[in-house]
Amino acid sequence: MSDRWLTFDCFGTLIDWRHGIRTTGELLFPGHGPAFLNAYVTLEAEVESEGSFKRYRAVLTETVRRVARRLELDLKPDDATALVSTIPYWPPFGDVGPALSELRREGWKLALLTNCDRDIIALTQRRLPASFDAVVTAEDVSAYKPSPAHFRLFQSTFGSSAGAWIHVAQSYFHDIRPAHELGITRIWVNRQGEKDDPALADAVISGLAELPGAVKRLT
Repeated sequence: MSDRWLTFDCFGTLIDWRHGIRTTGELLFPGHGPAFLNAYVTLEAEVESEGSFKRYRAVLTETVRRVARRLELDLKPDDATALVSTIPYWPPFGDVGPALSELRREGWKLALLTNCDRDIIALTQRRLPASFDAVVTAEDVSAYKPSPAHFRLFQSTFGSSAGAWIHVAQSYFHDIRPAHELGITRIWVNRQGEKDDPALADAVISGLAELPGAVKRLT
């Protein structure tokens, strides 16, 4: 029987990325955590897309600097790496463990396609309540999603022998749109109730508690 693969974006889908950024922003700038998060979400993709490829730790650091400038906050030079320091401690969502355990029991293999560095995802995996059979990082492909490079490397390595492959992600911009363009079956975890076109996803769920059921319907 061919392997069946579920690939996941990590931050925002499995790890509570917004909580981690907001909390770190609040530590740096008390009273400004929500504004820090909102500015960060706007600026990170801009930093990732500029110039030649840079490691995610450099993206985190530069984005913190730009957020501070935009919000006119006083950032101490040594604090620019705050997100690099806290990211290994950002928590997984509570629905991750039960969902992944059920899918494991049903015979699915699990992989991460993540916009971060190898060492960062290794530390993050200690927090995840499941093991993964494969990991593709931005560092591996020298690109950040929505570039198709993560998907293409996974496909060239595992896709040709996969009996099924479904990509699961929260980010419409980074994951759902490029997976749609590549013809990959995709489940949008719309945790934030965003208003993008749901027709680009094969299924839309509000959290991972709904994931096993959505996977069954698609297969």
